[in-house]
Amino acid sequence: MSEAAATRTDAKTILSVNNIEVIYDHVILVLKGVSLSVPEGGIVALLGANGAGKTTTLKAISNLLKAERGEVTKGSILFRDAQVEDLSPAELVTRGCIQVMEGRHCFEHLTVEENLLTGAFTRKDGSAAIRADLEKVYHYFPRLKVRRSSLAGYTSGGEQQMVAIGRALMSKPNMILLDEPSMGLAPQLVEEIFEIVHELNAKEKVSFLLAEQNTNVALRYATYGYILEAGRIVLDGAASDLRENEDVKEFYLGVGGEGRKSFKNVKHYKRRKRWLA
Repeated sequence: MSEAAATRTDAKTILSVNNIEVIYDHVILVLKGVSLSVPEGGIVALLGANGAGKTTTLKAISNLLKAERGEVTKGSILFRDAQVEDLSPAELVTRGCIQVMEGRHCFEHLTVEENLLTGAFTRKDGSAAIRADLEKVYHYFPRLKVRRSSLAGYTSGGEQQMVAIGRALMSKPNMILLDEPSMGLAPQLVEEIFEIVHELNAKEKVSFLLAEQNTNVALRYATYGYILEAGRIVLDGAASDLRENEDVKEFYLGVGGEGRKSFKNVKHYKRRKRWLA
């Protein structure tokens, strides 16, 4: 573990992933000793190219792997100091951890408001509390209040992403696992979504683990980041340090020490050897 990561363990940790290994179909090794932690009230970015293992990591935490014939075969996952890898997804939601899936996955045949209300299915605190939280979601996503009676399948990609995050908020989570929130969205909408994530973190004290390919925007909003490559964590550190790291600039921000570079000219294997040294 790096010195920066070791320092983070001194803070109160809401999520701790310890040296997990994930295998699909009993033979395909996808994650190889992944460890990470998220502090209470923090925003942590999980970065890497497509296929690096970001979504698999989130699904391992939220216990959605079994639906895809995957399993955690080694290591442990602790949420609020309790081991949770054997819980069902619904049980994990009731404990305060929920995943917003990549690609939004709204119920297209339901209205925006009906979609939001499905997020409260595990709650037992009464309809008045649920309606109050629905109004809170509309406060953070005023566009959804305007579209509350529209079928979700007829809303824009940005609005569907807002519905997906709002639906997660309706479960009253302590932590949200947010998978590729920028995917397929215009830059202006990406900024809007991340501003709302920042606001939810600051005002509602919701912790976030963000899996993102858009390294530039993720590192502006996160306080800490981990970079995955081929199922392993190859680099981690404070977001401000990662933004200035020459390897991160070259591979993920597209800018090296001499300005913008072409990725086809990058000697990838040499860089990776240096990271893992």
